[in-house]
Formats: sequence, C-alpha cells, structure tokens
Amino acid sequence: MHLPRDPSSRAYARLTGALYLLIAFAGGFSILYVPGVLNVAGDPAATFANIAERRGLFHAGLVGDVVMMIAEVLVSVMLYLMFRPVNATLALAASYARLMMVSVMAAMLFFHAASLALADGTVPLDSFSAAQRFELAGLMRHVHDAGVWIWQVFFWLHLMLLGTLVLRSGFYPRLLGLGLILGGTGYLVDSVQMFALPDAAALEAVKIALLLVVTLAEIGFALWLVSRGPRIPAPRPAAA
Repeated sequence: MHLPRDPSSRAYARLTGALYLLIAFAGGFSILYVPGVLNVAGDPAATFANIAERRGLFHAGLVGDVVMMIAEVLVSVMLYLMFRPVNATLALAASYARLMMVSVMAAMLFFHAASLALADGTVPLDSFSAAQRFELAGLMRHVHDAGVWIWQVFFWLHLMLLGTLVLRSGFYPRLLGLGLILGGTGYLVDSVQMFALPDAAALEAVKIALLLVVTLAEIGFALWLVSRGPRIPAPRPAAA
C-alpha cells in the first residue's frame, strides 16, 4: 500500500481531506442519527426497548464510533505534520487537543457498555428490581452523554488552533480559518449551556448559528484538501 510521504504535497492533503470526510460521515451517523432514532428523552426503559428491537442499528452506531475514532487519530497526526512548518508549537498543541477529544470519546464507550449490560440483565444484580436496573442504566447513559460536554471543550481548543494555523499558513483560504475559529466556539457554548444553563434560550440560538458556521467551515476545509490541496507559492524571480 502506497501512502504519500510529503506532508506539503497535494496527495498528502487529499488523503487527509478524505479521512476528514470519513469522520464527518461516520460521526454524523453514530453521534447524531443513531441516538436520534433510539433515544427517548426521560424514559430509559423506552430507550433500551428501542435498542433491543433495533440491535443492528445500535451495533452499526458502535462501528461508526470506532471508524470515526481511528480516522481522528490519523487526521490528528497528519494535520500536525502539514502545519508544523507554520508553527510547530501550535500544530503540536492542536494535535494533542484532538487526541484528548478522542480519548474522552473512547472512555464514553465504557459507560455505554455498562448501561446496555444493566438493561439486558447480563450483570448479576439480584438485589435490584427491574425498575432500579433501568434507572441505573439510565444514569450510565447520562454519564456517557455528559462525556460530550467534555470532548467538545477539547475540540473547541483544537479548532481555535487549527483555524489560527490556516490563517497564518497562506496555503488555504483565510475564510476557512475564520470559520473554524468563530464557529468552533459553538462547541464551547454548547457544553456551557448543557452543563450550567440548559434553559437559556438565547444561548440555544447562538449555539445553533455557530455550529452551522463551523460545520460549513470543516466540510469546506476537507473538500478543499481533497480537491485543491495547499496553494503552491509562486517561484521567486531569479536575481539579475
């Protein structure tokens, strides 16, 4: 298998962009679509009944999580190598922030597994009634979902740094860098709102607008990597 070795090449950028699009597809499926179909707000018993009925979809969501996290690790390293010539410190910090996000995502799966085991009755808790098991499983699901509030903080930091690198590089449109910086704040706003201010309607509107901006910026950046790659500086005229 031949992989591009030069981080400044267009072939390297295309591969990075393709992995970025894979993250968008797998993440949208496992983080947005599957929970939207299976979860019933405030009713753990109904949620786990849906999972039991549509176990194939539930497992497909787990596969999407794994695919996304593997691609995230690769993209973290590849973006670091691409932007290291711009600013090595910022590029390394951006890579670490994205890897921290993946670590939190991976840890969330432990609570996912615990909640499912409790709801299925595979964990021997004879002193608990069925209602108590579902309540405990619901708590595990809540802890799993709370992990989103944590990884979004690291992803916000990553997008701030990545957007700054895009702006400084001169290799990509500045509008994409501004979109990553401005829109990325939506992840931080979402975490603050969900954790501390769940009833703040104004924050809800601001969050949605910012997340729309960052989604367009991320997809635009990925598509630019795939279709165009970095701008190649014009050669300097030879000295007379």
